[in-house]
Amino acid sequence: MIRISACMIVKDEEAVLARCLDCLSGIADEIVVADTGSSDRTMEIAARYTDKVFRFPWNGNFSAARNFVFSKASLDYIYSADADEVIDSENRRKFLLLKRDLPPEAEIVQMKYANQLQYNTAYNFNSEYRPKLFRRLRPFRWIDPVHETVDLEPRVFNSDITVIHKPQSLHAPRDFSLLERAAQKGPLSPRLNRMYAKELFISGTRADFTAAFPYFESMLHDENRSVEEVRIAQCVTAHCARLLGDAVLLFKTALKNVIADPCSEVCCELGGYFRETGDWEEAATWYYTAAFGAQSELDVHSSGDVPLNRLSECYRQLGYPAEAEKYKKRAEQWAPPEAENSPESAAVPN
Repeated sequence: MIRISACMIVKDEEAVLARCLDCLSGIADEIVVADTGSSDRTMEIAARYTDKVFRFPWNGNFSAARNFVFSKASLDYIYSADADEVIDSENRRKFLLLKRDLPPEAEIVQMKYANQLQYNTAYNFNSEYRPKLFRRLRPFRWIDPVHETVDLEPRVFNSDITVIHKPQSLHAPRDFSLLERAAQKGPLSPRLNRMYAKELFISGTRADFTAAFPYFESMLHDENRSVEEVRIAQCVTAHCARLLGDAVLLFKTALKNVIADPCSEVCCELGGYFRETGDWEEAATWYYTAAFGAQSELDVHSSGDVPLNRLSECYRQLGYPAEAEKYKKRAEQWAPPEAENSPESAAVPN
């Protein structure tokens, strides 16, 4: 049976920490907690469950905090926990079976992360696989009988365990503050670029888009950016251009996007422009394209219920009530697609 170190970073989590640690009782053989500056009873509560409670001065970097707490673990595997997570009785049973039966070659175990859309900031699916359990020390081995090489591929195991995310508040303001500061220091990684843009579309305010605009607009002129990064930047820039009332920038950006493989987010911006000008026929064309001729890059709703509802409005304005009702019903029946087995992103929820 493997032995597990549960590692977590916390700050002002007195309302939920005991609930989380109770769930880990019997699963975790060691609990390690790093506090990043609580002003409540968080550290006192953590000390009831473990003597491995550390202070980590907050430096605006979640990865640094997680690396620190991981460094304090001592057992075979590390379970990365968050204070607002719950493992119910059925999934505790599955977790205990996993401890007993985990294949010895497994290096990363993915678990389904559920209830993501409550206080959602950056996720399109309510449940998806996320890496949660990690072998602490990874052995390297040679493979192939000739022209041998070191096996660098991680051994990933998809479990049937579901971890329930039960946050108590929206973290978007905190996230945007960190993302804006990071972007000011230099280019973000492609993965973080995508997460920043997704968070803008899913939970960003007008002020958040305005703050992000210079960063994403500059990406359109950077020859070192990948095609994927440019498409993401086009989505953000087109939305910002419409917010700012800059029709020239909107069309310069949108036309480059839709000429080949259009993003539904950009099609919705074009539909929104013509909707605002009262050109319902042209607006319907772009909303139809968003729903049936394009794919979402960042927000699945931009190819689903959002353009379908707008199509219903357009047809009602154009005097076609039957068509309007048809698209209204399609919008009501629409549901996000199921997440793939691999995580949509490698992000760890905070």
